[in-house]
Amino acid sequence: MARKDRKIHKKRGSRTSGHGHHNKNRGAGNRGGVGMAGGHKGKWTWIVKYAPNYFGRHGFKVPVEAKNIYQSINIGILDEFIEVLVTEGVASKKAGAFEVDLTKTDYSKVLGSGKVTQKLVVTAESFSPRAVEKIEAAGGKAVSVSDGME
Repeated sequence: MARKDRKIHKKRGSRTSGHGHHNKNRGAGNRGGVGMAGGHKGKWTWIVKYAPNYFGRHGFKVPVEAKNIYQSINIGILDEFIEVLVTEGVASKKAGAFEVDLTKTDYSKVLGSGKVTQKLVVTAESFSPRAVEKIEAAGGKAVSVSDGME
């Protein structure tokens, strides 16, 4: 569109540009308010369409210092991949039992999901009660590193 053909070009030279009194079409009141004003009233349909999660609470963020950040592994996975751990040097076979030292890995806690079919002596920072129960039921032993420090 050519600039000279635009409606505003034709309105130039007048005081009000076709909006009647000089105070009309001025200010935020003619826009329905500034920002989110009227979000619960006339602009509600805009909120529903473009910002549906703007209002209300949506959970919270746990502070980093409050998180208990650790890597965990299930006892069933240790039992299943014991041969791989032996080749990697994390585990060794001694006196008919596999000794697994998880302090050499990133894992710090042993959880109790899965089956234990072999005798395991597992060394880790912490264990869940169910993991200890399953290890001892198979004839093994759960050695906690934190117990050794005290």
